[in-house]
Amino acid sequence: MKIETLVVGPLEVNCYLVWDEETNQGIVIDPGAEGTMIVEEIEKRGFTLTHIVNTHCHVDHIGANADVKEAFPEALLAIPEKDLPLFRSPHNPMLVMICRAKPSPEPDLLLKEGDTIPVGSEELTVIETPGHTVGSVCLYGSGVVFTGDTLFAGSVGRTDLPFSQHDALFRSVRQKLFILPEDTEVLPGHGPPSTIGREKRFNPFFSGLIL
Repeated sequence: MKIETLVVGPLEVNCYLVWDEETNQGIVIDPGAEGTMIVEEIEKRGFTLTHIVNTHCHVDHIGANADVKEAFPEALLAIPEKDLPLFRSPHNPMLVMICRAKPSPEPDLLLKEGDTIPVGSEELTVIETPGHTVGSVCLYGSGVVFTGDTLFAGSVGRTDLPFSQHDALFRSVRQKLFILPEDTEVLPGHGPPSTIGREKRFNPFFSGLIL
């Protein structure tokens, strides 16, 4: 499974291109902004885009859904099922105006715990990780977990926003992510990569340095 990172938008979201070089099929995760550039990068690599996937529905992660879907209409747009209220809330249209993003088209798929997203001959499994938003999900497979805004290198996602739940986020990380193999690579929604083992040992939110 080939993975490339595109840092997009004023909030520097990590948008991931993920594809199988054998089948030449792939997905894009969190196309948050700069849709024209994302489309060009997909076309440059020459794989068939099958899915557009959002780890959660904050506008900085869905802001280029429309551009990518317009360029690849056969690609299925997949969002977390439990983030539908956020997806359709008045907060997102306001943020769309602020970020100059196009409103997202309606989803084709609603993701829930245990669903799988094909990446050619491989697949990513959906892990529900509520906290940063009610419906936040992570995607796990092939030794990698895409954590969206749930877990960062040395930090965690904000929980002072509408639809956020502080206690739920910490339960999600401890009960859903920290049970993964320690050498699992963490690819977050913002910032540098890490590993599960490194975050278990050194993330100050879980090592007792931040109470």
